[in-house]
This record gives sequence, C-alpha cells and structure tokens, in this order.
Amino acid sequence: ADGLAAGKGVVVAPDAASARAAIRAAMEDRQFGDAGARVVLEECLTGPEVSFFALCDGTRAVPLMTAQDHKRVFDNDEGPNTGGMGAFAPSPLIDAAQQDRIMREIVEPVLAGMRAEGHEYRGFLYAGLIMTSDGPRVIEFNVRFGDPEAQVVIPMIDEDLAPYLAAAADGHLDGAPRFAARKHVGVVLASAGYPGPVTTGLPIRGLDEAVRLDDVLIFHSGTTAAPVTAGCGRADALASGFGRSHRVLTAGGRVLTVVGTGDSYESAI
Repeated sequence: ADGLAAGKGVVVAPDAASARAAIRAAMEDRQFGDAGARVVLEECLTGPEVSFFALCDGTRAVPLMTAQDHKRVFDNDEGPNTGGMGAFAPSPLIDAAQQDRIMREIVEPVLAGMRAEGHEYRGFLYAGLIMTSDGPRVIEFNVRFGDPEAQVVIPMIDEDLAPYLAAAADGHLDGAPRFAARKHVGVVLASAGYPGPVTTGLPIRGLDEAVRLDDVLIFHSGTTAAPVTAGCGRADALASGFGRSHRVLTAGGRVLTVVGTGDSYESAI
C-alpha cells in the first residue's frame, strides 16, 4: 500500500495469484483504507533483513548501530507482516567491511542526492536492507529510529546522545557515540489476533517480578491503567509507574516489548 498503513501495508506474494489477491484486497476491498488507493509493486528481495542506522548532519553521516527485527507475526517467519514482533542488536550479519560498503554505496549517495536536490538532510537515516546473494539492497528508508529496533539500540548507547543530535542539527557532526558491547534482544507481547482485530482490557500479570530482574527493560506500548477493584489481587498491580492503586490492562495490538541483555544472544533471549 502506497499510503500510511501503520507498518502493515506490505504483502510478500510468492506467486501471481497471491499478488492479484493482495491488489484486490487493497484497492477494491479497501483493506488498508485510503492507504491502499495506490499500490507499489516491487521486486521480491530474498534474504535476511537488517536495519542500518546512521546519523546525518547534511553533508556527512556516521554509522550508529545495526539491528534485525522480526516482521511476521508467528515463529519460523510465518504469518502476515506486522509493525514488528521483536528485534535484536547488533546484527551479526554486518561486519566492518559490510558497514563500509553500506555507507559508501547507500547512505552517502542518499545524502549527496538530497543535497543536490536542495533538501539537505539532518537527522536519523534508517536504511532497511535485504542482504541478498548480490549484497545489500534497500527495501525502505525511514527518517527516524525504527520500532521495535529503538528499544534494543537506544539502551546500548554508552554516553549522552543529546550532544550528537545537536551537532547533527547544527551541521557539525564529528564522530559517533559509544555503544555497549553486550547483546540486546527485545520480544513483543501482542494481543491474540494481531495484526487483525484484537480484544483489549485484559489484565497483564508479572510486571512486578520482571522489573526486579537484572538486565531486563520493559517498554509499554498498548497498555492502560485501571483502578484496582474488589477481588483484584496485588499481583495485578504495578509497583512503579501506575502505582498500587491501579492495575495494567491491554489496550492495543502490540502491548509490551520486553528487552533482555546478555553477553550472548542466547543469554539475552
């Protein structure tokens, strides 16, 4: 879908019949509303997807970090695309040589092209890459941190980020922030039925226990707070944030992202 579809407007069609069905769903059945009034057909790129982040000051860019996210709703890369079911950083697929190639062949030409067109770009540049057998190919660009990649990348920053952002905005970027070496893995807890219709208002348990664990961060997305009523156990209430007088309920499709940290991906998971 060529319009804004909350990250859910992509259909990977394995054959012509699936492609025709996806076009009918978007353009005739209006599955994505006005976002599907026009569609884009792209070459099907095969390979793992990598999120590559750079910070730009209009004339130069510095690489920040890489990550990989899981777009499909189910394990084993099955089910419909979503806004992202989890992510891990850094990507083990990108070494120093690959990073140099991505900067040289993708990021720097984008900056030069935008500057030549009179649209000097300052800020985050997120290149969504497919690592094909012929090398990295761009599947999309975003001009922001991605979600859920931000939840695993930002905690890795080992110093203040604000001075680098200010330098990029002023056009005087000199170097990139330090990143911690430990692995970060985030897993999204989603409501049943996502990315389709979901039921909300269900209690979330275990948050108290989770925040007491070392190397664990919890990011709220589709949650809300409700006053504790008679019969609601203390385990349903969150000790921090909403307070003991409230419990946490689901309020959306993607509900929480739980991030674990470790010396290996396995320990973080």
